[in-house]
Amino acid sequence: MRGHLLNIYRLGIKELWSLRRDPMMLFLIIYTFSISIHVAATAMPETLHKAPIAIIDEDDSALSQRIVSAFYPPRFTPITGIALAQMDAGMDAGLYTFTLDIPPGFQRDVLAGRAPNLQFNVDATRMSQAFAGSADVQQIVMGEIGEFVQRERGDRAPPVDLVLRARFNPTLDQSHFGALMEIVNNVTMLSIILTGAALIREREHGTIEHLLAMPVTPTEIMLAKVWACALVVLLAAISGLNLVVRGALQIPIEGSVALFLAGAALHLFATTSMGMLLATIARSMPQFSLLIMLILLPLEILSGGVTPRESMPLLVQDVMLLAPTTHFTELSQAILYRGADLALVWKSFLGLAIIGAVLFTLALRRFRDTIGQLA
Repeated sequence: MRGHLLNIYRLGIKELWSLRRDPMMLFLIIYTFSISIHVAATAMPETLHKAPIAIIDEDDSALSQRIVSAFYPPRFTPITGIALAQMDAGMDAGLYTFTLDIPPGFQRDVLAGRAPNLQFNVDATRMSQAFAGSADVQQIVMGEIGEFVQRERGDRAPPVDLVLRARFNPTLDQSHFGALMEIVNNVTMLSIILTGAALIREREHGTIEHLLAMPVTPTEIMLAKVWACALVVLLAAISGLNLVVRGALQIPIEGSVALFLAGAALHLFATTSMGMLLATIARSMPQFSLLIMLILLPLEILSGGVTPRESMPLLVQDVMLLAPTTHFTELSQAILYRGADLALVWKSFLGLAIIGAVLFTLALRRFRDTIGQLA
């Protein structure tokens, strides 16, 4: 047993030295756990930020001024007041995402109980702003009108007062979700790429034949690649959490980082085994790259990190229980967002352990067949 462990350790050190001499892989590791996390946290398209809006105030009343003052940075750019004749030209030139035309006599008609029309134009070619902003602008306008009418008419306040309590993210900050989920996705992506690329690189360079001439077993070779690549990804994830998420972005982490890293280690056992399995199927690095795209996109999109699993078709929910990313995303969100302990996430840990064991067994069988053909 001691001899097997020494072989696994030494082969793993060889993998780390090989990775050190690969500048592109080192750049990928640094980028995915630094710049990529910051970009994902600060460039969420669902958030309305500095949307250009112009308002044509033809009424010039207290109500219209109240509506105009409701649009302010950072969600909107400073209000641009334009004439009605400038509206179409400004929209055609792409100067404004939204334009709002308040007609003459608007306040008078509202107080008289009539239903005056407001013209609200949206540049739908700016998809993210148009989708998020249309409902926001309508809600702002209707809210200001409602408060104005209630004050002028002296209507009674409703008997029920709805109090909003936002748990786990009180400020409703999108960066909390974007940064942490980027770490979860990058752990999966990088672990598959590193292990698969390491095996394919040895096969292309002919060093796999050298390993076959040494007194080592296929299991030792695989375990060495698994622990070396998993260690690199785990250290990179720790750096990303502390330096980028906690440091640069000032995002709080609710739960135990140690428990999250334990789950990440189990997940890495499964994904590194998956990377080895894919590398035994692909014959070259271009084939491996294409295969990764077919695998990674469903793993990330359908794991619950983009949309809740409950909103997916039942068949997709059942099938994705076989994917390690589903369980890793579930335990990561529970620990990092809601401060869950092991009593709440042990099922996800168990699922990762079972899936990892199955993937490692399949990868080992394929690896033995592959090196058997080389021998």
